[in-house]
Amino acid sequence: MLRLRWDKAREKAQQNAIEQGDPTLATKIGGFQFRDIRPKAASEIIDIGDASLLRGHSKQEITKQLYKRIGATAKPSK
Repeated sequence: MLRLRWDKAREKAQQNAIEQGDPTLATKIGGFQFRDIRPKAASEIIDIGDASLLRGHSKQEITKQLYKRIGATAKPSK
């Protein structure tokens, strides 16, 4: 099951951060939840139709309201 693999990967990443002497990062990794990825994935798709298809929404309005959270896109300085 994907959820179990996610939990194991998060625990491993958290342990690696601890071993590298970064307890702050380990805490942040521990607090990150699988559901945080869902809106981010939909938000990064430019075409709302594709994002709606990815999310399985019957109406694009649902996707616009719930998942399109990106503001202005910054360009790298170099």
